[in-house]
Amino acid sequence: MDNPFKKILHNEELPEVLKEKVLNDVAMIKLSIDMADLFVVKYPNTIGDLLAGGSTKADKKED
Repeated sequence: MDNPFKKILHNEELPEVLKEKVLNDVAMIKLSIDMADLFVVKYPNTIGDLLAGGSTKADKKED
C-alpha cells in the first residue's frame, strides 16, 4: 500500500474549502475539549465547594 502523503506535490496549494474545513474541525475539537473540562472537572469542583460551605483550601489551612 502506497503512502498517500508522498503523492502530494510540494508546490501545490490546497483549495480554500479544504483549509476552511480543517480549521473548523480543529475549532470543534477545541470546543469539545473545553466543554468536557467545564462539565467534568470544574462543575463538580464548584458543587463540592458549595456543599462544603464555600470554604477554600487556604481558609482551611489558616484554621
